[in-house]
Amino acid sequence: MSIDWTHFTPWASLAGGVLIGIAAAMFALLNGRIAGISGVVGGLLRPASGDVAWRLAFTLGLVGAPLAYLVFAPWPAPQIDAGYLALVAAGLLVGIGTRYGAGCTSGHGVCGLSRLSPRSLVATVAFMGAGFVTVFVIRHLLAI
Repeated sequence: MSIDWTHFTPWASLAGGVLIGIAAAMFALLNGRIAGISGVVGGLLRPASGDVAWRLAFTLGLVGAPLAYLVFAPWPAPQIDAGYLALVAAGLLVGIGTRYGAGCTSGHGVCGLSRLSPRSLVATVAFMGAGFVTVFVIRHLLAI
């Protein structure tokens, strides 16, 4: 295993993490809500009275931010080392996992851990561990 030093971006990654942390903290402090994406979007699928506007604004912000990025820089060329079937299967498994885990990586990993939630610690360790094992099995044992 080696580090691809040309794509190693610790400062940009740190800045992104700080921005996510500040946004999640502001969302919790100003709105009293957790910035878990699966919960926010899931609430749009089962709308409650008076609960749609902020969820829609949050979701549109998530979609609009990459579009705003295009004003300042060209769209980066994505490199996905998987086929469509693997991407669909991965998406379905993540969706199922967020339902079983009562939240997603942003809800548990960012918001839950910052609130010192034991349940979020267990969930984060579980999905990070599952990710590590999956990558190891697929890349090293199955050599796909």
